[in-house]
Amino acid sequence: MRLPDLNDLIQDLQLAKQMAIEDRNTNSLIMATIGQAKLLGIDKPPIKDVTPEGNSEQPAIDYSALSDDELRQLIAMTEKMEKAALNKRISHAQDNY
Repeated sequence: MRLPDLNDLIQDLQLAKQMAIEDRNTNSLIMATIGQAKLLGIDKPPIKDVTPEGNSEQPAIDYSALSDDELRQLIAMTEKMEKAALNKRISHAQDNY
């Protein structure tokens, strides 16, 4: 005995829908329709990729010549920029999804 494939399952659900229509059973009709949608992958919206395009790898930088104060300033600026970039991505995702 073979396992049913997608076409077999869709046909079975179509038969269930037809039987539900004949019996005036709206719950069964809805469940069969939802089952078909799930099998076909149309029950949820497509997922959009929100990752930035391009190469995200940064070249290695030598920070050994910087003083402690300069390093602290660099860290503060980097954190501020990363937070702004994250907020921008969150805002973009909220606006588009």
